[in-house]
Amino acid sequence: MLLRNQLEMINNFELDTLAIDNFRKVKLWLLIPPFLLLISFFLFFSFSKGTNFVDEYVESQKTLFYFLNSNLSEYPNLQFNLTQLGDALILYPLVIIFLFYAPRLWQALLTSSIITLIVSAVLKNIFAVPRPAAMFDNDSFVIVGKTLSGHTSLPSGHSMTAIMTITILLYAFMPKKNFHKIAWSLLLLALGLLITFSRVGVGAHYPFDVIIGGTIGYLAAIIGIKLNKNVGWLNWIKNKRFYPIFMLILLIWAFLIVKKIVALNLPIFYLSLLSLVITFFIITNAYVKRN
Repeated sequence: MLLRNQLEMINNFELDTLAIDNFRKVKLWLLIPPFLLLISFFLFFSFSKGTNFVDEYVESQKTLFYFLNSNLSEYPNLQFNLTQLGDALILYPLVIIFLFYAPRLWQALLTSSIITLIVSAVLKNIFAVPRPAAMFDNDSFVIVGKTLSGHTSLPSGHSMTAIMTITILLYAFMPKKNFHKIAWSLLLLALGLLITFSRVGVGAHYPFDVIIGGTIGYLAAIIGIKLNKNVGWLNWIKNKRFYPIFMLILLIWAFLIVKKIVALNLPIFYLSLLSLVITFFIITNAYVKRN
């Protein structure tokens, strides 16, 4: 009965229609401020006096890195859980239900994910900035979790994924009333900042890494939304005869998260797993009801 009520409630909300209408209101000029920020960043370091980009990049934010890492790492468990939300394997299950009731949201999400994946790989290879653990004495700052020492610091992939997802949710379900818009925007902005700067808190990234990563994630989200403005290539998902395929995918996904629980046993993993289980039972109920 509970699952049936949830299913009817979601259908009555017409989430896909809401997302489509809201996405149509997203304007291209929203790309300008983050684009200018990125241009300013690259120009600053291109015309700076230093001859070595990596050294100057790291040195320019060394004090800020130590300050943020020292303060944020006072809550290591919180930081370690929050930083997992930059992992698509853990984050996407929290919004997986919208795949079935708001396909247009997932069109934007999947398109933006491909963009961020490509941009992240290219920029990490171009800049090849060493992680904090490769530049600083590991005893001088706090490292929570695995010690990362590769040359893949800029930009932060976790920040890109988190901000991209949050931006899509922000615009997809933007309220109509101004007060609600402000509250909704501030709530998601705060969540985005908590997730992205947790990368500094666990000692995995510099502050500029997460700022640049988050900016790129925002750009990718806007581009993903605009590219899917007039197409509905995921609408076939609404056909319940395909649900068994997704049930299998959800089971495999749940298995992968269970493996992470066995390895690290973090509360955020249980939340992600619970979301998958709830989605599994909702679509199973819908499929059985269809037959």
